Amino acid sequence: MRQFFSPRQFAHAPLQELHNGGFTAYAESPSRAEMMAAALAGLEAPDDHGDAAIRAVHSAAYIDFLQTAPAAWAAAGRPGDVMGYVWPVVGRRPLNLTRIDALVGQFSFDASTPLTADTWDAAYWSTQSALCALAAVLAGDPAAFALCRPPGHHAGADYLGGYCYLNTAAITAQSARDAGAGRVAILDIDYHHGNGTQDIFYDRGDVFYASLHADPATDYPFYWGHADERGAGEGLGATLNLPLPQGTKLPGFRQAQTTALAAIAAFAPDLLVVSFGADTWEGDPISHLKLATDDYAVLAADIAARNWPTVILMEGGYAVDALGSNVTGFLSGFATA
Repeated sequence: MRQFFSPRQFAHAPLQELHNGGFTAYAESPSRAEMMAAALAGLEAPDDHGDAAIRAVHSAAYIDFLQTAPAAWAAAGRPGDVMGYVWPVVGRRPLNLTRIDALVGQFSFDASTPLTADTWDAAYWSTQSALCALAAVLAGDPAAFALCRPPGHHAGADYLGGYCYLNTAAITAQSARDAGAGRVAILDIDYHHGNGTQDIFYDRGDVFYASLHADPATDYPFYWGHADERGAGEGLGATLNLPLPQGTKLPGFRQAQTTALAAIAAFAPDLLVVSFGADTWEGDPISHLKLATDDYAVLAADIAARNWPTVILMEGGYAVDALGSNVTGFLSGFATA
């Protein structure tokens, strides 16, 4: 399986985040990618596909914010990384606001996702890794993997959050559609719900989104991912959320994944995008599911057995020392299926 990653993705390195009421070291650290890259053999540096695919998903105003906010923050005399502290409670008024504090609130939904001067470049190359994996699959490979870091599935068309800035899964799915794939499915198997991916495709019927995740009644991002969210308009029925209770082990997770795969099969996709998070592992420091390392190959083999052309994108996973074995274990399920 071809695998893609750029060393430029290491550069994004915020110092801290706000978590559970206090500041703590940033969990989505470069060491995550270092451990995964060390465990994966034959990583290829991605080609530069440009920003057209990014602009097909994310708004121009949001992209401009990502590129310019760190300099505006510094110009305002603010120390450290860009981090919001005020957000509109309901909706976002279409005001022409210019103060950096207002812009951070306009284009984000949490205080756990700081911006640095290197964030745009790292997220850009995370996206290029995803686009190269897609290109490999469109050229005939049965599956390909992109080590996406920063991850992507919490980022909406015009907002960041959950350590995510550019939604690699949405960009990959839209790029596949633009390349001629009639129907694309996204299977999100990260611990947290991919609210950004859901938002982007919620009213569309050409991209099916299925997510297994911790119940948002107890876990971030709280306001998305409930079972009654099924899409809207032309997208009604093209969203499937399967919330899981904390403590779920392989049998419960595999049963839910089987339900998702059956729904995807009924959709009959031309291509599958897998948002894979290793934060479902039993020892993850910020998550509460109970999958073992050996379980990942089982779950991957179930996906691979469907024989859909598949692009696998890395999302979360914060038990740094175990990331290499968990990711290689998942990828091994595609090799043995």
